Parts: sequence; C-alpha cells; structure tokens
Amino acid sequence: MPLTGEKDLQQLKKRILELADKSYTRGIYTYTPFLGLSEQQVFYAVEREVSYAGYSMNGGSPMCERKIVRFGSPDNLGYDEPFPITHIEIRPSTPKFAEHLTHRDFLGALMNLGIERSTIGDIFVRGKEQGAILFCHENIADYIIDNLNQVKHTNVICRIPEGEAMLEMPEPRTESLTVASLRIDAVVAKIYNISRNSSQDLFCSGKIFVNGILVENTSYQLKKDDAVTVRGYGKFLYYGQSGVSKKGKDRVEVGIFA
Repeated sequence: MPLTGEKDLQQLKKRILELADKSYTRGIYTYTPFLGLSEQQVFYAVEREVSYAGYSMNGGSPMCERKIVRFGSPDNLGYDEPFPITHIEIRPSTPKFAEHLTHRDFLGALMNLGIERSTIGDIFVRGKEQGAILFCHENIADYIIDNLNQVKHTNVICRIPEGEAMLEMPEPRTESLTVASLRIDAVVAKIYNISRNSSQDLFCSGKIFVNGILVENTSYQLKKDDAVTVRGYGKFLYYGQSGVSKKGKDRVEVGIFA
C-alpha cells in the first residue's frame, strides 16, 4: 500500500482512525496491513488521536522495518491475541545450481503472483544456498507456498519452519569519517559520496528516517546509536563524534550496512 499522493495519505489516515475506533467500541483487536516506513509516518501523525484504543507494532522480528499496527491491548480487552504474521522459508530446490538472488528478485517473483504489497513484510536474503526468509500475513501464506516455485530461473521450495525465524543481525562495517559538520545532511553526503545538495534533496523527498521516524530537518544533529535509513542508498548506525581533525573538521564513527 505505497502512498502515491495526498489522496492515498488521507485514505490511510481515515482507515487508521476507523480501525482504532472499531477496536475500542467492539472490544476486539484490529490490524492494519504491513506499513512501510513512509506509511508508518501517517500513523505517527495521528498517534495521539488513536492512543485511547491502545496499540502496538510488530513486523515478525525486531529486525523488520515493515510493520503491522495492532489496535487493542490486553489491559483494555482482557485477553491477548497474536499478530497475524507468519514467516516462510524460501529455499532453492537444487542449491548447487541456484543463482545469486537479490531482494528485488524475491519481491518481483511475489508480485508476479498478483499479491498485494501490503500483505508482505520484510524479506531477508540469506545467501545463494539458503534463499530467503519472508514475513507475510498469515492469510496469504498458503497461497505463496502453493504457487511460488521459481525466482528468476531458480526453482524454489517454500515452507513454514517450526519455531521462530532464525535471523542473524548483519554486522555493519565500521568507518571513521571526517565531515564538514555534525548535521545529518553532511554525514549522509559523506557516507554515500554524494553532494551536500543531493543529500538535502533526499530530505525534501521524504527518504531519510532516523529510528524509523521521518526526518525532514537537514540540520538535525545525530545522537549516539541513532539508526538512519536512507531510501535507495542503505542504512547506517551513528556511533558518535570521535575527535577533530588537524583542519578543525569533525571526525565521527559510523557502522554502515552493506
């Protein structure tokens, strides 16, 4: 459910308000579809308005960025209910002859099945022989298992493994950088080797998120352990300032995810 304009934004906002009201008045849990980082900002914009219903967010794993918002809480409703999220293991049927598949390859194969993007959460690619782990709405899981049999030219087998999804947090590459300023636009420009103006354009187009929250202020001062997502470029962790260069420029430490 990507937002393509003001009309989409208003429709999503209306739906979020309706779900909160439905949960509160009927005494049941209600759920949004999977929301990307941009869609989550619509929720944050009305967070105070829906707080009366109680809410929580989950993507299937702490590592997931795409999340479902659940309205209702055990304290308010008197019972608990799991999020309607399951995970599917997608493995090559013959690992020896598998291609090196990317996130885009897996997502493209799923979209070719006619599946709505809002029913799919994060996809974690685990390598040539291990394939990927997909988080999705439980209602669509059987359809994916029955119909997803090929990604690009690689035949695959889908199944729901027992237990929780075993995901390993990738280790970021630690780098020490000399930046013209501690402002976030300067740090982003340095990390991704783009001009300061190009960095600022990313803020104007809503592509910079700090700890999952949209940031449009180019002069935002990064704080220790901030997690920054730059749509179209990648993600990094800000470890803080480590000193000053001989020319008086700031030196910072960051962890960059490949």
